[in-house]
Amino acid sequence: MRAIFGSKITTAFTLLLIVSLIGIIGFRYVSQYSWIDAVYMTVITMSTVGFGEVQPLDDSAKLFTVVLIIFSVIIFAYAISVVTEYIFSKSDPERLQNKRLQKIMNKIENHIIIVGYGRNGRQAADKLLAYRKPFLVIENNRQVIEKNQNEDFNFIEGNATEDEVLLAAKIKNASCLICTLPEDADNLFIVLSARQINKDLKIISRASQDTSYKKIRLAGADNVIMPDRIGGDHMASLVVVPDLIEFLDNLSIIGKRSINIEEVTFEAMFDDQKSRTIKDIDLRSRTGCTIIGYKSADGEYTVNPEADLSLTPGSKIVVLGRPEQINSLNKEFDL
Repeated sequence: MRAIFGSKITTAFTLLLIVSLIGIIGFRYVSQYSWIDAVYMTVITMSTVGFGEVQPLDDSAKLFTVVLIIFSVIIFAYAISVVTEYIFSKSDPERLQNKRLQKIMNKIENHIIIVGYGRNGRQAADKLLAYRKPFLVIENNRQVIEKNQNEDFNFIEGNATEDEVLLAAKIKNASCLICTLPEDADNLFIVLSARQINKDLKIISRASQDTSYKKIRLAGADNVIMPDRIGGDHMASLVVVPDLIEFLDNLSIIGKRSINIEEVTFEAMFDDQKSRTIKDIDLRSRTGCTIIGYKSADGEYTVNPEADLSLTPGSKIVVLGRPEQINSLNKEFDL
């Protein structure tokens, strides 16, 4: 917040300084005033106090003065508005926060909405931050929002079971909804409402009970995750295939420089609609990454695809690589 105001105030005073310099130089050479008189004329012109001229102005000097007054009034008004906004923000920071959030919401689209900022919601947010995906969080607990308001994303305060809150989160323009609430009934209701509002929305929901799984799917969720079942399966796998599970865990470590797996669409890599084989793009020699999976436009998956497999529009590839190789991939295709 301070950085935002610091930038605005700097801009305002920089503009005032520039106009002042233009006024001084203009009066010095257009009206042939001395430097002291030029400074005096600039000050009284910009401040519009109405004092008389040092000496009569010719036509060119009058035109210059008119232009100077116009620009001065505009810049003064801007500077006053910035300073006033800063003063009011000191006494009402919530108002400023809401105003900033509204500006962001007016522009946001194709974003992800996370409902709930509990343990699962926080994990989802960390993952999306690592992959630099645009998202926001709907949270009903004011204390949770205040505790985490300095995070690199925005909160919408409200109950996501209400359509007004979902609409405030721009669900019509969103690409995905992640429901992480602990109560299955709440997740079910949100999924049902979200699907009615946005038919094309990808919905991922949490479920705690086996009986809720099918109900949430029928309500419109594309994927339903049961954290307790995943946790138990994961722990058992550490006994059966411990090295494999530890290896997979290392692939999914969250961090700004620890992304090891990336999904890339055909359209993100190529501007045209021309098909190419895996061998043609030669991804390993260009970036160091290895293609470990392929999803066709029809939704069919291929694990460890052959080099002669053709990549077509609408398809996706899954690549594996060290963090620096993933960065090289992103730079290569400007992802």
